[in-house]
Amino acid sequence: MANPLTGLPPRLLRTQEAARFLGISLRTLEKHRTYGTGPTYRKIGGRVLYAVEDLQAWTTIGARKSTRDKIAGRVFPARPLTPEERGEC
Repeated sequence: MANPLTGLPPRLLRTQEAARFLGISLRTLEKHRTYGTGPTYRKIGGRVLYAVEDLQAWTTIGARKSTRDKIAGRVFPARPLTPEERGEC
């Protein structure tokens, strides 16, 4: 039997659903969006929507195997970034 979702765009979640999916508070996700430190989102008709694949990709940035893992990326906290963190220095 064919998958009925084949060819459809990725599932889009509203902010509250996306926060729950990530296991963070709604307010924290809103702060990430404000500071540009969060996952990619879409603005459609005044609504903020997140694709599940974008949420998963954002969490993958911080994936690591140990505390000494030097190749792991960094998921920044939900606050304004310093010039150093933005890579301006």
